[in-house]
Amino acid sequence: MWKDRLKEVIYILENSNINEIEVRFWFRKIKVTKNPPIVNADPDTLSKETTIQEKEPSIKIEEKKDTQAVVANLVTVRSPMPGTFYAASEPGAKPFVDVGSKINEGDVICIIEAMKIMNEIQSEKNGTIKEILIEDGNPIEFDQPLFVIDCSE
Repeated sequence: MWKDRLKEVIYILENSNINEIEVRFWFRKIKVTKNPPIVNADPDTLSKETTIQEKEPSIKIEEKKDTQAVVANLVTVRSPMPGTFYAASEPGAKPFVDVGSKINEGDVICIIEAMKIMNEIQSEKNGTIKEILIEDGNPIEFDQPLFVIDCSE
């Protein structure tokens, strides 16, 4: 079955003028590239501005690594599926969790509607909600961050 899907993706890529396709099937990702970009640049001709811009992102990445080490107790809850995020069981009702709410493993923290099916998302950890990263009623994607939980308790 996967070979057939892969053949379809390759066929689409070969018969079009696009260079890259990324397709997701049931939590699997296939990325096919026809002509990878080739950069032919002489290091002597690069301006100082471009080399400075290339170095800045690496500095930012290092800063993020340091902050992640400090906040090792924080866990990000990610969406297990695409759909619509709901913070409460029905419109106008009290949300399942707010910032500062204490939660236990197995508590319902939100609902994701996917294909007219309401899926309750449960907490996998005990802790305190530190941040809610999505607003009620907004569409979400697979693996999108939803909540930040402090599990230091």
